[in-house]
Amino acid sequence: MPRAKRGFKRRRRHNKVLDRAEGFVLGRKNKFKRTAEAVDRAFIYAFRDRRAKKRDFRQLWIARLSAAASDNNISYSRMVSALTKAKIKLDRKVLSDIAIADPKGFSAIIDQVRSLAPAQ
Repeated sequence: MPRAKRGFKRRRRHNKVLDRAEGFVLGRKNKFKRTAEAVDRAFIYAFRDRRAKKRDFRQLWIARLSAAASDNNISYSRMVSALTKAKIKLDRKVLSDIAIADPKGFSAIIDQVRSLAPAQ
């Protein structure tokens, strides 16, 4: 049986990996073995950090809402509880944007639900 040297299929596979390493430096952009390792690791980091980004933004929105709520003399947890009881379906991202862009509007929302907030 003749031996198979892989030919263009190997080149096609290598080029696919090398194309994904655009912007990498030194041997990580042109030596296949090091490039393949770097690309694999980059995919792992990308997968992990897409999820971490969601956590980070939620944390940011909660910190902003907590500051805005304390400016209106209510705690964050009581505000969220009151919003839930009032059946106001605004998520933390939207509430955070309102608190930054339109503080008076945010105060109006807080005043609307303040009576539903749990007693201190």
